[in-house]
Parts: sequence; structure tokens; C-alpha cells
Amino acid sequence: QVQLVESGGGLVQAGGSLRLSCAASGISGSIDYMAWYRQAAGKQRELVAGITSINSTNYADSVKGRFAISRDNAKNTVYLQMNSLKPEDTGVYYCSVTQNRRNWRGQGTQVTVSS
Repeated sequence: QVQLVESGGGLVQAGGSLRLSCAASGISGSIDYMAWYRQAAGKQRELVAGITSINSTNYADSVKGRFAISRDNAKNTVYLQMNSLKPEDTGVYYCSVTQNRRNWRGQGTQVTVSS
């Protein structure tokens, strides 16, 4: 059974930093795509950042230059370094992994940025 466990969320002041981690267990072999999504209250879920198995990355325009996604294939873990956080970054952050067109998503971790 595949499980994704996120950690690193919390409360931070605007301008601060957080680092999210997501460890995937129950998966063998290479993971094609790992990503972070977020959902703010009353809004649709949106893609924040993604990274392929060859470390090609993509970011939402709103986080470019502030966030960095990375992965550790040996640990099946994806990270999201978030700097210069803004109140509009507040939301529940979910990690997602895709392998052979199958997708799994974590339970989410709350990030709250105070002004």
C-alpha cells in the first residue's frame, strides 16, 4: 500500500521560510513525477511545483524565484523549500506522486503565513 507522509508545515510570518517534506513508502522503482499542490480556503487546488525523474522542474508563476522543489530518489522523498513567504501562500499543501500513470496524494500539511 502506497503512503505519502508530509511534514514541515506550520505558522510563519511573512518573509519567513519553511521546508516541506513528503516521503513515499510502498513504491518500488523510479517515480515519474513528484509534485506539490496547495488549496487555499474557498479556492481550487493548484499546482505549486513539480519535478520529473530527470529533475526537470516546473513552477506556478506565483512562486517562481521563491520556492524550490527537489527530490531524493534513494529516499523516495520530495521537498519544497519555500522562501519569502506571503500571506497568499497560506493553504493546505499536498504532495503527489505519479508512477506508470498511477497517482497518489498525501493527506496535506497546513501552511499559514501571517502578515
